[in-house]
Amino acid sequence: MGATNYKLLSYDKIPSTQTLAAQMIADNAATDKTVIIAAAQTAGRGRSTRKWVSHHGNLYSSFIYKIDSHRPTLSYAFAVAAAETLLYFNIPVEIKWPNDLLAGGKKISGLLLEYCHNFLIVGIGINIKTCPSVELYKTAKTDDFVKGLTPIKVVNELIKNFEKWRHADFSSIRKRWMELSIDASTPLNYRGKPAQFCGMNEDGAIILRMGHKYELVYGDEVFT
Repeated sequence: MGATNYKLLSYDKIPSTQTLAAQMIADNAATDKTVIIAAAQTAGRGRSTRKWVSHHGNLYSSFIYKIDSHRPTLSYAFAVAAAETLLYFNIPVEIKWPNDLLAGGKKISGLLLEYCHNFLIVGIGINIKTCPSVELYKTAKTDDFVKGLTPIKVVNELIKNFEKWRHADFSSIRKRWMELSIDASTPLNYRGKPAQFCGMNEDGAIILRMGHKYELVYGDEVFT
């Protein structure tokens, strides 16, 4: 897929791009910079094993990267890259910790980072043509803001931004992440309890206020 040497694997319908990526790694069949996309998923999953509703028309993808070590700050780099991708298409987005992108205050995208042996799998779903009905929050789609986007157009732009931001220094990532993050008054949920986002320190820890206490939270990756 162009000068960056990405390999694209495209499917009409599979259980989960994230599960397939993990299976490829387990079978020693994975290579660096592989992108798996599916037109639909029958068993899509998000963070904390939550089901990801996956109808046709949206982007469901997993990016496989070979890594030398675990870098907690990568979760912020990929969130910034995903937000920059939607901004490129004139879609107003904000980052909501830990892994959501909001457009007009509604969830339009989610990311899931999983470390598997010496690989990192970056799963990202973006609502393009449809948005699922979810009980706990409102959802949006890119079609609400701009017409004509296709999953492959979005993937091509994601690749450019993933390449840029995963290699960026953390000070640049932190600065841009903070610029794109939601207003501090927006309520969050951490481990089943209400929390308020208060910023990020120079080590990449999120500062959350929970009642009268403050907690430092490092990353939100999943290990398999």
